[in-house]
Amino acid sequence: MSAERLRTPEVEALCDAFATLTDAEDVYAFLQDVCTIREIQDMAQRLAVARMLAAGAHYSAIQEATGASSTTISRVSRSLNYGADGYARVIGAIGTLGGEGAAE
Repeated sequence: MSAERLRTPEVEALCDAFATLTDAEDVYAFLQDVCTIREIQDMAQRLAVARMLAAGAHYSAIQEATGASSTTISRVSRSLNYGADGYARVIGAIGTLGGEGAAE
């Protein structure tokens, strides 16, 4: 998706809303209100895949550990390699925080 199509006033407001949240509990509460359980689980799975890919894990190990399809793993890999660096920024920040559930 091109950045121009994504950057609507509504999406900008959503990003601004996330930026106001200061702790994990606030983010969790907002996610529960804004997303379905499945959407939250899917995003969490994609982040787990990204962390494992960044750590050098192979697709088969990622599939086994996360239950993600090869299509999902491929899409996340493409985002890591050619995307907007969102995963890299988050993975870097989580690493500095010693984030739980880090890929082994």
